[in-house]
Amino acid sequence: MTKKDLVISAIKLEETPRVPWIPFVGCHAGSLLGITATEFLRSKDHIVKGVNQAIELYSADGMPVIFDLQIEAEAMGCKLNWADDNPPAVVSHPMAEGVALEDIKMPTIEDGRIKMAMETTKQLRADNPDIALYGLITGPFTLALHLLGTDIFMKLMLEPDYVHDLMKFTTKVCNFMATEYVKAGADIVAIVDPMTSQIDPMSFEEFVQPYAAEVFETIKNEGALSSFFVCGNAKQNIEAMCNCKPDNISIDENISLEYVRDVSLNKGVSFGGNIQLTVSLLMGTEEECQRDALACMDTGGKKGFLLAPGCDIPMDTPVHNMKAIADLVKDEMRQGELRASEVATKEVDKLDLTAHWKSDKVRVDVVTLNSKSCAACQYMFKAAEVVSEPFGDDVICKEYNIMTEEGVQMMQTLGVRNLPTIVIDGKVEFVSQIPPLDEITKKIEAQLAKKKQLV
Repeated sequence: MTKKDLVISAIKLEETPRVPWIPFVGCHAGSLLGITATEFLRSKDHIVKGVNQAIELYSADGMPVIFDLQIEAEAMGCKLNWADDNPPAVVSHPMAEGVALEDIKMPTIEDGRIKMAMETTKQLRADNPDIALYGLITGPFTLALHLLGTDIFMKLMLEPDYVHDLMKFTTKVCNFMATEYVKAGADIVAIVDPMTSQIDPMSFEEFVQPYAAEVFETIKNEGALSSFFVCGNAKQNIEAMCNCKPDNISIDENISLEYVRDVSLNKGVSFGGNIQLTVSLLMGTEEECQRDALACMDTGGKKGFLLAPGCDIPMDTPVHNMKAIADLVKDEMRQGELRASEVATKEVDKLDLTAHWKSDKVRVDVVTLNSKSCAACQYMFKAAEVVSEPFGDDVICKEYNIMTEEGVQMMQTLGVRNLPTIVIDGKVEFVSQIPPLDEITKKIEAQLAKKKQLV
């Protein structure tokens, strides 16, 4: 059984001799080459070299070709903000700036970096015939948000027909990208739709399910397997995701793997995840990474489960941590040693926030994975910033991303359990889902009024 066979068997819900290992390496492969994320993601040669190196270093059974959710948006006119240590972020939304839907150009293979992505896939396929290759496409809802901006959340209620027209268009884009990836040699095409964690099940069923299902049907008809990637606390939509009929769903640490296992297997869908990105992979020791991975493996089992990080791993993830997991996957003796031994839970030092609150100002703390790389976090933090700005010096708005030790400490101290989350003067107010701007405004106004009464 080749590594590709192992992955395909797991996705098809067959018993496997061991759990398949899919390290989600994106711009981290650039760090292996000693170059920035911007240099890496703009060059076929860099991507091929970096991904090939990651495949060898981490003994990967499967690997994404390019982990960049901005390729389609860029090709359709969205402006990007490039960074040294993260994938680029969408910073302009053509339809929010007055461009009509009918004037948005349907992308072709020649637009933006699409041709580069497909040529990269072909080369990686030739270099790695026995590895399962994942072609990642931006999901239709997240792509719609890239084009329209956060106005989409209001239009879901006020102009549903408008949103449906937009979703039909982005679904065509997804079908095009999926077809091109399969033609280029991808074995699995994954819809990566992080913004679906931001909507309720009813909205998901109306505005996401029929369109995602169409893309998965396209992938099936092209002869490939499919996966549905989501990040954030999308627990409320896991069953609906399965109802879209992908072959696999993949989740991050915001959702219990036990819950996803029970729901997905009951629906006849395989599942993957959900090694912690920061506490384990970025900041943990080799043993802590192995223990986290083993807990996932023991929960997932050897039927229908693929071990993977919760998302694209941070660029600066230590190589030795990833290699430790790769070694563990094939070492049953080490697995047994870890199960037999006891370990104390790692304690995180909490912060003293006494001075944090002693002020006539309102503190708006946004706890994120990282707004530079996580789309849901980006839009949540932007919403908090936009609302806070008119209050001037009366409101202090700050992001705490858990890629840093301070961010992890703040998350623990504030009692935040899911990302992204908005905390106002120490009270968790908005969890995972981006609220309407007026709701954030009302919370800030009410807190300011309380503080003025105390003065």
